[in-house]
Amino acid sequence: MIQRKSKYVYNELLQDYPAVAIVGARQVGKTTLAKQIADDLPGKALYLDMESPRDVAKLQEPELYFEQNEDKLIILDEIQHKQDLFPVLRSVIDRNRRNGRFLILGSASPELIRSSSESLARRIAYEELPALSYHEIQKTRTLQDLWFRGGFPSSLLARNNKSAMRWLQVFLFTVTARDLPVLGLNTDITKLRFFFTLLAQQQSGLVNRETLARSAGVSGTTIGRYLYYLENIYLIRQLQPWHVNVKKRLVKSPKIYIRDSGLLHAVLGIDSYDNLINSLHVGGSWEGFVIEQTGIHLPKAYNMHFYRTHQGAEADLILVKDGRPVICAEIKRTNAPTMTKGFANVIEDNQTEENYIIYAGDDSFPVAKNVQAIGFKSWLDIVNLKLEKV
Repeated sequence: MIQRKSKYVYNELLQDYPAVAIVGARQVGKTTLAKQIADDLPGKALYLDMESPRDVAKLQEPELYFEQNEDKLIILDEIQHKQDLFPVLRSVIDRNRRNGRFLILGSASPELIRSSSESLARRIAYEELPALSYHEIQKTRTLQDLWFRGGFPSSLLARNNKSAMRWLQVFLFTVTARDLPVLGLNTDITKLRFFFTLLAQQQSGLVNRETLARSAGVSGTTIGRYLYYLENIYLIRQLQPWHVNVKKRLVKSPKIYIRDSGLLHAVLGIDSYDNLINSLHVGGSWEGFVIEQTGIHLPKAYNMHFYRTHQGAEADLILVKDGRPVICAEIKRTNAPTMTKGFANVIEDNQTEENYIIYAGDDSFPVAKNVQAIGFKSWLDIVNLKLEKV
C-alpha cells in the first residue's frame, strides 16, 4: 500500500475550514485518503458514498442527519452525484460554524460543480489530489513503472502491464459513459472517445479546434465543450503560452496533454515499455509525463507555461512567479542533450538566469552559460525542494 504524503495538508485544512473538498480524477485515491484521515479519528468520522443507494437513503432528511452527527467529521464521497446537498451544507454550517465538519470528495472541479462554489463560498477549501508522484512511489516502484503505467494507484499496482492497460481502458469507458453525462455533457459517446484518441495522438501539440472538429466530425462549439469537460474532470491539461513584451509573433494556442501517461499509452495501444521506447509517441509521452510530475511537486506560488514564437524560439516549460519567468526548460527524451538556437532565443527573450534541459539520463552538466542538462530525478528535487524555499 502506498501512503499518500498529502494527508497532512488536508488535516491542516480541516482545522481551518468547516468544509474541505478533495477534488481530482476518478480513482486517483481520494476515497483511500479520506479513509486514512477517518482512521485517525476513531468513532468520530462517518463515511457516505453518494453512488450508494443505501448511503443516499440515509440522507432523506439531510439537515436532521447532519445535526444529529454534528460532533463528527462527515465524509461525502462522489458529491457530484448529489449536488442538491450544497445549499443544505451551507445552512447547517452557518448554524454551527465549527471547523472540520465535512470532508467532501468529488471527481470534478469546483468550476464544473458550480453549486459548490456558489453555496459554500468562504466556508470551504478546495485541494486537488493529483496522481501518484515519483517521490511517493520511489521506494516501491521504478520511474519506468510510473511513466509507462501512469499515476492511478490501480494501474500502477496492477499485477502486470496487461492488467494495468485493461484497467485504464475500463476507467476511460466508465468516465465517458457515466460521469460526464451526470455532469451535463450530453453527447455522442462514440465521437467523444474518438476525440480523446485524437488528443492522445496529438500529445504535446498545439490545440487547433478547427482541425479537431473536422477530424472528429463535430462542430467547433462541440470541440470546445469536450475540452472544457475533459479538463475539468482532470483528464487533460491545456498548457497556456507565456506572453512577454517582445516584438515577436507569439503562438497563442495552448498545448494539449493527456495528464496521465498510463491512460495515454492505453488509448494509443502501447502495451509495453519496450514498445513505448520505440514508439513515434515517446517524445510527447515523456514531455507530458515530466510536465505532470512537475505540476504535482510545484509550489502554489508558481505557474506553468510554454513559450513559442513563429520565428522558431521554443521552450516546453516556463515556470512563472509573481508575473515573472523564473526558469526556462526544454524536455528531451535523449541521453545526449544539446543546446539549440531556438532555446537560446527563449532565454534571451525572457532573461532567465536559471535554465535547464531535462533529459533521460542521471548526470547534471552545463551545456551553455546559465543552461544545465539535468536528469528527471534531479529536476524534481529542484522543483520540490529549492523552489519551495524561494
